[in-house]
Amino acid sequence: MFLKWLVIVLMVTMIGGVITIVSLLVTRMPDGAGPALPENLTLPGDAAAEAVTVARDMVLVVTQDGRVLVFGRDGQFRQEIALD
Repeated sequence: MFLKWLVIVLMVTMIGGVITIVSLLVTRMPDGAGPALPENLTLPGDAAAEAVTVARDMVLVVTQDGRVLVFGRDGQFRQEIALD
């Protein structure tokens, strides 16, 4: 009899946990839109973006050929860093 109630309590706890996790995922997920990038942000001719990071005052673009391109929030090119 004790084992039966233990299993029931565990089942109710697990159902509550699943409901909590699903509700948190639904309410906390972004709308699917990416971060707002400057309109005039253009990469050099041969660069293909692999990753983009948006910071408070800059936008970092990692290219497929191993470079990091640093742009200002206004889209102006600031710096290029070669990765080894």
